[in-house]
Amino acid sequence: MAKRRREDDDALVKRDYCPYLDTVNRHNLDFDFEKHCSKCFKKEDVYACLVCGKYYHGKRFGSHAHEHSRNYRHHVFLNLQTEKFCCLPDGYEIFDSSLDDIRHVLNPRFTSEQIEQLDKSKLWSRALNGSYYLPGLVGLNKLKEADFANVVIQALVRVTPLRNFFLIPENYKHCKSSLVHRFGELIRKIWHPKNFKRQVNPHEFLQAVIKASDNRFQMGVQSDPVEFMSWLLDTLHLHLTSSNNNTSIITQCFQGQLEVVKEIESKGRREYGVAVADDGASENSNAAFIETFTMPFIMLDLDLPPPPLFKDVMEKNIIPQVPLFNILKKFDGETIIEAVHPQIAKMQYRVTKLPPYVIMHLRRFTKSNFIEKNPTIVNFPVKNLELKDYITLSTPKDAEKLRSKYDLMANVVHEGTPTEGSYKVFVQRKSDDQWYEVQDLHVSETKAEMVALSEAYVQMYELQLNH
Repeated sequence: MAKRRREDDDALVKRDYCPYLDTVNRHNLDFDFEKHCSKCFKKEDVYACLVCGKYYHGKRFGSHAHEHSRNYRHHVFLNLQTEKFCCLPDGYEIFDSSLDDIRHVLNPRFTSEQIEQLDKSKLWSRALNGSYYLPGLVGLNKLKEADFANVVIQALVRVTPLRNFFLIPENYKHCKSSLVHRFGELIRKIWHPKNFKRQVNPHEFLQAVIKASDNRFQMGVQSDPVEFMSWLLDTLHLHLTSSNNNTSIITQCFQGQLEVVKEIESKGRREYGVAVADDGASENSNAAFIETFTMPFIMLDLDLPPPPLFKDVMEKNIIPQVPLFNILKKFDGETIIEAVHPQIAKMQYRVTKLPPYVIMHLRRFTKSNFIEKNPTIVNFPVKNLELKDYITLSTPKDAEKLRSKYDLMANVVHEGTPTEGSYKVFVQRKSDDQWYEVQDLHVSETKAEMVALSEAYVQMYELQLNH
């Protein structure tokens, strides 16, 4: 008898009508958390109760979902893996177009035509509670000191090619990395125009981050957005590439190239690129070894001038200011940078290839026995940053052909003390050229002038296509 009941349960009957559809409560539905049973924590064959929003395993007789439906008279369920609706304990599959919006909230889908309109649309969306939000500009729940991750997420989802790639799961369906798939799901939810709520919870993505980073980044422990962004981009690139193809959407968006000249004091004759052993002649004991090589970069580290040691006549700390162009001279191929680690050397950097998106890290924090923060204000343009005027790209003829004018698109800011401060980000909406200040759940309009006055920590510039 029990065997026959199980066999009947496996044969799912299909119906076009269910008398319990009016019990579905969309306000209770939240698909941003891990998809496991709330009773046994199994991750396979999990059903969401569309009445109370809880997750339960199985639909067979005696399963947690089956017992829940009988005990609480909650009858409409959604399989979180197959995306099929069913009525329990009867066990028949439900076909009703009124439930399609729930399926799309669980797993948002985009057509190529919809993706093409994302940066052009000025339409607001409405959540179930009547509040309005902008697709692509939704608040993110702050999960135990996770603002370092939220600002990075908000910046990266503005990168059009990266966003478009992850909006289509078929682009990475063969990738086995949970981090890649959770990142794609998060981007699709952030840009989904029919969410039930005006905010998205990055819980599942952060769980994948914790696992992939071997607990290097954790909820409840404040981390550096620069370290997190570098790790995330490197890891996504590694998981998206193969032995036959070392390029990915990450390198296509962010990878440039540097020429590095490294001069080291050594016992040997002064040679370029080749170390020559000294024959014992004392006159060569102070010779230098000079090596020239190229290396890729994802992020440019910019050094801030040291802050003043003294206060002004009003006994207040002097906050210095420096133009961005001054600290960009580090990459002009002529400025000498003194390096200490891993060995004492004189370094010169020259950019030979600029990527479509340039990430700049303004090195505000110094770590020794304790963390110090440099309060220097960097003056930077929001539009029309012309890099070829400040970075030696190549020969003059080649430089004329290169596109090197950029617009700011995201600006991560640190506020407060080094140990107790917080992060927020300014991002630009392309469709109306409007700037927004985003800090976890808080999203508000702001002016470009306010962005330029902020204490920038990480900046992301986008290459102008028409100039």
